Amino acid sequence: MAPDPMIEAPEQKETASSSSNNDIVKPAGPPPPPNGGLTAWLQVAGGFMIFFNTWGLINTFAVFQTYYESSALFTESSSNISWIGSIQCFLLQLTGIVAGPIYDRGYLRLLLLTGSFMVVLGYMMLSLCHEYWQALLAQAICVGIGSGLLFTPTVSLLPTWFSSHIGLAVGIASSGSSLGGVIYPIVLYRLIGPIGFPWAVRSVAFISLGTFIIPVIVMKQRIKPPKPRGLIDWSACTVLIFYISYYPINEGFPNSLLGFYMVAIFNAASIVGRIAPNAVSDRIGVFNTFGPMALILSITVFCMLGVTNTAGMVVEAVVTGFFSGVIVALPPVCFAMLTKY
Repeated sequence: MAPDPMIEAPEQKETASSSSNNDIVKPAGPPPPPNGGLTAWLQVAGGFMIFFNTWGLINTFAVFQTYYESSALFTESSSNISWIGSIQCFLLQLTGIVAGPIYDRGYLRLLLLTGSFMVVLGYMMLSLCHEYWQALLAQAICVGIGSGLLFTPTVSLLPTWFSSHIGLAVGIASSGSSLGGVIYPIVLYRLIGPIGFPWAVRSVAFISLGTFIIPVIVMKQRIKPPKPRGLIDWSACTVLIFYISYYPINEGFPNSLLGFYMVAIFNAASIVGRIAPNAVSDRIGVFNTFGPMALILSITVFCMLGVTNTAGMVVEAVVTGFFSGVIVALPPVCFAMLTKY
């Protein structure tokens, strides 16, 4: 008797079922990072400009602090003035609560455009300010939120393009903040006298506008996390030294010219501190590098209280600048090591 064609053999049914299950249970994972190449290093260049205009401008606040202390724009206590820089720094970190989930959903371009616009707008508005509360709104809140929209996606993006060179890549990108901390203080100090504070600040805004073009054009999201992060993502909060310029001038050393350039010296040393230790961390481990450097930085910050002359202040700026660069540049690498994607 011929077998019924409508009845499948058990082996055939099991094979078909297995094949069907295999098709379902094997999700395609993200491709490995290219770990180099033109596109990957363009992301580093774009990240460099983001750091240049976010942490780089925050590094410059010591110059603003010193200028505001002169009461040329408004009269407030040193503590109240420092709140402008502190809130700006705080909002840069806090805005990651919003920027992170938006980035995870694929809206990198929106974050880049919105953040760049807010940073430039904030400094343009600062050039029109004559009251403390106006500067607080423009420089602290507007620039702080805009910087946060840019910073968080950048530290999330770079690790997706690199594997074994991740420390070096992030270190190079984060050194942009040190270079910004060298260039922007000099620009402000050299222009405030000849053209006045408003146009000096506008010059800073125009530099930011021009350099923001690079990340807006070249940066792109390679992969999206399979599951967007939650609303709250507790990250390390890094606070920079705002009194590196005003403190020595207030103590009577050095002269006011070198006092303004102390910010540039601090950030120039930070460039080395953001690249060299990050490269070393690729070999000895990121946490093995971060821990000792953090301890040394905490000691050097307290050492500033014992500085009594110009030479000591320069050494303090160089040493503290170097180790502060490590503390800013290595946390993104730490986060990459602790997360799956």
